Amino acid sequence: MTPSRSYIVWFSQRVGSTLLAQALEDTGVAGRPREWLTDHAGAGLLAMYGVRDAAALRDALWREGTTPNGVFGAKYGPTPAGLAATTALFATLDPTAPWAAVFPRCQHVFMTRRDKLRLAVSWWRAIQSGVWHRPNGEAPPASPLDLVDRYDRIAIDHLIREAGEREAAIHDQLAQWGVVPHTIVYEDLIARFEPTVREVLAFLELPAPAAIPAPAFAPLADAVSETWVERYRSGLA
Repeated sequence: MTPSRSYIVWFSQRVGSTLLAQALEDTGVAGRPREWLTDHAGAGLLAMYGVRDAAALRDALWREGTTPNGVFGAKYGPTPAGLAATTALFATLDPTAPWAAVFPRCQHVFMTRRDKLRLAVSWWRAIQSGVWHRPNGEAPPASPLDLVDRYDRIAIDHLIREAGEREAAIHDQLAQWGVVPHTIVYEDLIARFEPTVREVLAFLELPAPAAIPAPAFAPLADAVSETWVERYRSGLA
């Protein structure tokens, strides 16, 4: 399927992107905005999809991420190097408008989080626990307190900087395109979930269903998270 329109949800980490993307996918009219461009193995997008060139990659992305109404969605949390590599790959399709060759009539949503300390704590906690998301209704681990000793101020400092660098790279790219994205703040998404999802659908000019499904994922922050936040604020190593 060749999509008639598209959108990208841009994010760094731990800003609620999976929560929002799942809500949009569940509407059935907003594409399937998953991390189609995230190369976790580091082998490159062509190898990841088992294709030989950017045209075949584009077709694979469209098959995976497009709903029957012709909307193609993706969410992308790039590093600066990853963004440059993806742009270079798309440029083999159209050197003058690389991203437009893959994302027709593209709109842009940018996700951020006001509290960068809690963002970094959540990120480090996920790295240490291996748990990045928990479906709503699923019981939390019986004994998460073994994570307390994995607090690392240096790591949290690094992730605060990393989040800033990734957001800066996204802003730079959007500025080059002359794009002002629709911005979603994590704290607002959590406080106003259904209205925020409806606002995104309105921005995308897509029909909202009569009822927005409940959040698919539960918050992961717990006593361990709060302990790490307080240790960091107290200046403890």
